[in-house]
Amino acid sequence: MPGTVLLLAASPVGKGRLVDAASVLPVLAAVAPAVLSGTDTANVVELADPLEPQAVLTRLRAAAAAPGPLTVYVTGQLQLDRRQHLPHLALARTTPSTARYTAFPWHWFREELRLRPAGATTLLLDLHADAETWELLRSTPLDSGRGNAVHGRIAPPPSRRNVAQPSYMKAVATILRSGFRPPVEQLHQQALTRTAAERAGTDLVLSTPGPTGGDPHAAITAAVQSGRHADADALAARHEQAAVTAQGPASEEALHWAEVRADLAMFAGDAARSCRTWLMIATARLNAGQAADAPAVEAAVDRAHHQWGQVRDPAPARELGASLAALRGRVPGRREGALDHVQRQLRQLQTQG
Repeated sequence: MPGTVLLLAASPVGKGRLVDAASVLPVLAAVAPAVLSGTDTANVVELADPLEPQAVLTRLRAAAAAPGPLTVYVTGQLQLDRRQHLPHLALARTTPSTARYTAFPWHWFREELRLRPAGATTLLLDLHADAETWELLRSTPLDSGRGNAVHGRIAPPPSRRNVAQPSYMKAVATILRSGFRPPVEQLHQQALTRTAAERAGTDLVLSTPGPTGGDPHAAITAAVQSGRHADADALAARHEQAAVTAQGPASEEALHWAEVRADLAMFAGDAARSCRTWLMIATARLNAGQAADAPAVEAAVDRAHHQWGQVRDPAPARELGASLAALRGRVPGRREGALDHVQRQLRQLQTQG
């Protein structure tokens, strides 16, 4: 099965630029696609200094939907949005005051990659952080999603008036230009060794291996791929119940397994059950004190909304739609007119038997 490679290099134009991210692309582009991917053949998508977050999202979503292994190479700089203080990948038009609207939210990587098979995704990252983001990341790890192998480094802000070089990613590209891709952990260590003097021990090193064969997510993925949807849900339900017992129903671990079960219902073609589960998850997060514009809350309501649109039986569609409308009143999300859409659809459903 062919692999997919996404090369993404982004940094702001002008004085806000911390790193010359795009300078690494010619070096990466000189590597054979199969070597970039670690597969016999591969499709490569390159994004050089993109302007719009939605353009990046479209390419990432397409890459995530492709079967086979996915390798994402990201070079750039991280900034916080001033409203929620969440890390974003700065794009060409990003400034500190516009990051929420002009940069790519880092949690979108997690959201778009979460449905991929466990162990099928690798991220290689060479990131520079501005001062605010650097302080945050020293206590809060960058979340790139469960089930993904993540390797690389995050560098502190360069000295004033200096634009840094993506030396880690250039070292990765130079190693790969030999025509051989070692196992990704070895590739990462070799790149760190080559850049040790320049890094001077200040970087945050990222090294998270992918799931092993004993990981329950891998077993669930295997069950889904073989059509054993009931087995997959039963396994996830056991882990959810164990998390509820050990940590409580509103714990992140319990809610994670509830999210897995909502996705499994979607894979099984049960849109009503998936929608109902996402509504429950969003409500649990709100009741636990999470903000209406928190990424996990918005994502749960958006997914409930999407699955509701797949429900064909009018009776459960009306019931779920009423709950969704009430929730949309509290969580409008980033999509304009989402509540109006639910209300219009509900009015149509009232005329159906």
